[in-house]
Amino acid sequence: MLKRLTNLHRTAVCVLWLITSTTQAVVLRDDRQVDVILAKPPQRIVSLLPSLTETVCALGQCQKLVGVDRYSNWPDSLDQLPRMGGGIDPNIESVVALKPDLVLMATSARGAERFQALGLNVMALEPRSHADVQRVMRIVALALDVPVQESDRVWHHIDAAVSAAAQSMPPQAKGQRVYFEVSRAPYGASESSFIGETLQRLGARNVLPASLGPFPKINPEFVVRAQPDIIMVGDSNFADMTTRPGWQNMQAMRTQRVCTFKPAESDVLVRAGPRMAEAARLMAKCLTGKAPGNTRKQP
Repeated sequence: MLKRLTNLHRTAVCVLWLITSTTQAVVLRDDRQVDVILAKPPQRIVSLLPSLTETVCALGQCQKLVGVDRYSNWPDSLDQLPRMGGGIDPNIESVVALKPDLVLMATSARGAERFQALGLNVMALEPRSHADVQRVMRIVALALDVPVQESDRVWHHIDAAVSAAAQSMPPQAKGQRVYFEVSRAPYGASESSFIGETLQRLGARNVLPASLGPFPKINPEFVVRAQPDIIMVGDSNFADMTTRPGWQNMQAMRTQRVCTFKPAESDVLVRAGPRMAEAARLMAKCLTGKAPGNTRKQP
């Protein structure tokens, strides 16, 4: 006999426990709006999205990971785990061979239906905002049988640290107009992205409006016309910027108000997960002219 115990609606998490005479299962709705039934807490997890990998570890469950995508590189303990390809091109055979009882992946990733057809539990989650990070952390905690109070504790620590970074901003550093480049196509982070949310909390103004979508592909001329005060970019993308028509004449480029981030820093900045507070601190250093190893001059 099945009995419904409860529904949790806090932070938009949908969870339903089902009890039989011998077992208890948890049913969680993922970001595909698919109900994922877990007969017992998973002990062998494959994660195919870095932010989800980091969430598992932030909840103290790193030891349950048996395989990760090629981009998951934090914490260092993951170095010994086998790589399962990327979110776009997961190695189906390698994942199946590990016999995971849960596969975590992005909603935009390929392979979910194939994994399910092969009998694997798949949970697709893709945090895209600060609220999403909190919500996804709760869902993962529930899936792994981690007390919700622990998930909330981890989130409150992250949120408080972002607030602390914002409070550290001097008045003269606020109101600066920022262009944040995510990749060299170029794709930028707009006001509606989690990166844009962090910039807003730090008192910065984003030159890419929310109406463009979270991570729009942009015409480089748009940025020239916008004339940002500061440019934030990964150091691997910076060289490409100098060849774009009109960019050398932008004031931010001429006055070297460009923060370039090393690959490890870029990883922190572009992942909507437990290290958002570290990302906020990196952005704050840039906005106040204190970031080491960049080309930016003091304002």
